[in-house]
Amino acid sequence: MFNNLRPVWLVAQRELRDQFRDWRVILPMAILTFCFPFLMNEFAKQTVEFLNQFDANLILEGLVPFSIMIIGFFPITVSLVVALESFVGEKERGTIEPLLTAPFEDWQLYFGKLLVGVVTPLAASYLSIGLYLAMIFRQGLAMPKGSVMLQLFLLTSAHAVLMVSAAIVISVQSTSVKAANLLASFIVIPVALLMQGEAVMLFWGNDEVLWLAIIGVLIISLLLIRLGIAHFEREYLLGREIDTLNFKWTVRTFWSQFTGGALSLGEWYRKTLVGSLRRTVPAIGFMVLIALVTLWLSYDWIITNVSGTLANASAEDLAKLQENVGEFSNVDQLSENLNAPFLFLNNTRAVALIFLAGLASFSVLGILLYMVNISLIGGVYALFELLGVAPLPIFVAGVLPHGIFELPALLLGSAVVLYIGAALVTPQTGKSMGAIIIDLMADWAIIFVGLVVPLLAVAALIEAYVTPAILMGVLVK
Repeated sequence: MFNNLRPVWLVAQRELRDQFRDWRVILPMAILTFCFPFLMNEFAKQTVEFLNQFDANLILEGLVPFSIMIIGFFPITVSLVVALESFVGEKERGTIEPLLTAPFEDWQLYFGKLLVGVVTPLAASYLSIGLYLAMIFRQGLAMPKGSVMLQLFLLTSAHAVLMVSAAIVISVQSTSVKAANLLASFIVIPVALLMQGEAVMLFWGNDEVLWLAIIGVLIISLLLIRLGIAHFEREYLLGREIDTLNFKWTVRTFWSQFTGGALSLGEWYRKTLVGSLRRTVPAIGFMVLIALVTLWLSYDWIITNVSGTLANASAEDLAKLQENVGEFSNVDQLSENLNAPFLFLNNTRAVALIFLAGLASFSVLGILLYMVNISLIGGVYALFELLGVAPLPIFVAGVLPHGIFELPALLLGSAVVLYIGAALVTPQTGKSMGAIIIDLMADWAIIFVGLVVPLLAVAALIEAYVTPAILMGVLVK
């Protein structure tokens, strides 16, 4: 085991020597590490004083966790330059050939670069956070509680791993440092948006959701590392000299994969669509399992948590809740407000959103959105049961008629997203990452156009014009 890790440390030592010889890297990092905590502390003071003039009743302690998260973030963004040029920078300097010809395995080279790329910004971040904590201690401000501090340090570590692993993937796939630096915005901006959501959780004090955010970031980070190793090829690094954007080749490759050589619509369904479905069968089975688990978890959560709330609710609140549930029986008004085009566009947009979220997160966020949609069924079923309303007849009449088309469409659309995420992190020799992505996009388009859209169209027609009549017949009895 130690012999396998020794080359990783040798590569890391080499990378550290290169970093500390370059003052253009060390000086900005040092200035930001030691100066930014003072700026953040002064900014927090000025913000509190300004807002308290308008009776906002803010105290400086409330901004301390947020300030810690921001202070930990900025040194990572500066150090990102090192990770972005980890491979492509050596290629431009002409020093990559000795590294690639060394008797090291690909994962050893990759992890050596990754280790230095993560440890250096984390050391700067922790040092900056420690300086800020010393400042607020001297000011007599209350320290965040231990669990919050642990979450903040874990978030900082998770952000560092996420950003550095993404930067190294870009460095492997780029042919120039300029191109890698331009692509850095696709790392910094999404993580900055993610931090906005995490800041809201901090201010709300929602510790449980923040733990889930930490786990989600770590999962995406591990998938990025797996992606980089899966598509790390020494010949690719040495062979490509310039990036070219060939729209004709992209469109031609996508269209060839999408049509699959079919000459008619029937042949396309029999040959191309069946081939795409065959490739996604494992993902479909996994999504069925996720759906069953999600249904049970949402049902059990409502039964466990809401039953106590209903038991302690006042008679007036229960009467109001039952009145709101009773409005569900007004199917005529509901059918007037919902029409087939609206339902079709709404469901299609939901499937497209699952695809986009999954594409940006190696299917993690896409699966979460799929679970949210499925959990509504189990949650509402349990809620009806707690309110004394027989849920089974209502669900058979109100969900099943269109659900036999809508739920498979949602399942298929989400399964393809899972398949894309799994295929991206699977080594495929002989193909560039661009060609693999185009093929995967074509597979998604095949299933989306060939199955998901027709199923959603049929489901919208049934939900708008058939389901209300069946549900009314059940409710009137």
